[in-house]
Order: sequence, then C-alpha cells, then structure tokens
Amino acid sequence: MTFSTTRYDTMQYRRSGRSGLLLPAISLGGWHNFTTVEATRAMVRRAFDLGITHIDLANNYGPPPGIAEENVGKVLKSDFASHRDELIISSKAGYRMWPGPYGEWGSKKYLLASLHQSLQRLQLDYVDIFYSHRFDPNTPLEETMGALDLMVRQGKTLYAGISNYDGANTCEAARIMENLGTPITIHQPKYSMLHRPIETDLLHHTARHGIGVIAFSPLAQGLLSDKYLGGVPTDSRAGKPSTSSLQNQITPELVEKLQKLNTIAQARGQSLAQMALRWALRDERMTSLVIGASRVEQIEDNVAALNGPDLSAEEIAAIEEILTR
Repeated sequence: MTFSTTRYDTMQYRRSGRSGLLLPAISLGGWHNFTTVEATRAMVRRAFDLGITHIDLANNYGPPPGIAEENVGKVLKSDFASHRDELIISSKAGYRMWPGPYGEWGSKKYLLASLHQSLQRLQLDYVDIFYSHRFDPNTPLEETMGALDLMVRQGKTLYAGISNYDGANTCEAARIMENLGTPITIHQPKYSMLHRPIETDLLHHTARHGIGVIAFSPLAQGLLSDKYLGGVPTDSRAGKPSTSSLQNQITPELVEKLQKLNTIAQARGQSLAQMALRWALRDERMTSLVIGASRVEQIEDNVAALNGPDLSAEEIAAIEEILTR
C-alpha cells in the first residue's frame, strides 16, 4: 500500500500542552462512521494522505459498541502495518460497554479490562492515548487516575487523557497525576460556536497544568454546516426520528444565526463548516479538533478549512455579536 509522499506538507501540527506530542489540527473520529471495513478503509487512508495522523476512538463507538475499533484494527493490519509509528491511535472508556457493575464509569477494574479489550479489537500492543471518558462521582479520583498511571507504566498507552471533566475535577486529576509522575497530556471536551462553557471554566485550568485540548463536536453534530440554513431537511441527521433532541435545537432563532454566520463565511470564501473549524482553532490553547466525517469528501472539505486565512479581529467580533444575541 502506498500513500502520498506530500502528506505532511500542508497539515498543521500543534503541541499538546507542555508534552512532546504533536497532533494534527484536524483529527478523525470514529463515533458512528466506522461501521464497515470498506468505509473505514476509505476514510482512514484519505485522512492519512491529507496529513491526519490521529484516529480518535472509544470502546463503545459503533453501532454496535466496539465495531469502530474492530474495523480500524483490520485496516491498520492490512493497510498500515509499516506506518504504525506515524499514527496516533487513541481510545477511551467510561460509558456503558457491558452489563453488570464493572461495565462502565471509572473503576480500575473497568478501565483496565476495557483497555485490554480495545487492544484486542485494534490488534495493537499499545494505544498512543487512553482517556478516562467521563468523571465518575462514585469512584475515588485517585483510583481512576491510578489506573491511567498504571496503563502508562505498563506500556499499554503512551499518554494519559481525560474527557468531559469540568474545571475543578480536571485540576484535581492533574494534581494526582503530577504526584504519580504521569502527567495528563490531553483533555477532550465538547466545544463549538454553539457550545462554549470551556471558555470560562476549563481552558484556564488546562493551560495552567500544561494539558492540551482536543475538542469533539466542533460542528455541533452538523448544525454548523449548510444543511440547516433553511430548516430541517428530511434526509439530514436532525430529520431522523431518533434525533429529536437535535431537532429541538433548530429553532427559527438558530436558523437566523446560522444564516448570518454563513454570510461571513461566504465573504471569506469558505463554507460555514470551514469557518466554524477555523473559529474553534483560533485559540492557541486548542490542540486539535475531532471531526466525525461519514464520507471522504467531508474529510477533504474539513481539512481545506486550514487553507483559509486566519480570522481577523473584525470577523471574530462580528461572529461574537451574532452568537451572543
């Protein structure tokens, strides 16, 4: 298998906090899109040709849970056997994966068992990043962080991460890990133009502790695309009966905001999605963004966002005025 010899020429790479780890500004996630080997192969190969070296996974990504890791594992073995050291493969555990009291949350029992299962599905000896996927209010944080520290010391993951932790719990987790000698390298929160709590809570703390930040859902599950500029199309994600919560977000007020944002994007020569990605990367504390593309063309379009100019102070101010009305 051959790949583009110019794959690293145009992608931007950013350092994760104070670590030595560089991640592409755009990373490829596998939440609901790696459900067949054929689709996984096409997307991962094209992403790699575009300089995307990071594949973001979790134990429960599917459906069914685990299939994303299984399919990525097959593609890594068949297509990337000689390129493993050029890739960052990450996984997570925290949400329900199997029945019984040990199938979710943050116990050492669950996290270590989950990592073992993930490595089997991925057909790998180690992952590059392993995350505690969510804070567990009923398990001592020392136990959860101790499990991450043990994984690193065992060589089953190179870096430790956390996801969906608020600022206070991030600080406590960072303190515990610093004392153990295994710092938290990266945090994965939800962040987009339409969801911004981390700006007033989390980012200050991650910067203080030298933790990188990689945002998931930077396009707000597709809301920040041209799909919803006229409302809810029947063939869109929000048009499906199973996504009523997404439908409920698409109010006349939101559509008006999206249309105004799209006007700014068009003046920049970009799509709304491309501008939304550039906006999320405007802060130097942001290491990367996880996109959830379901087609090769979406990956290409998202990566092309990096080719546009930086947002000017005037554009940022205009976007802020629209978002805060």
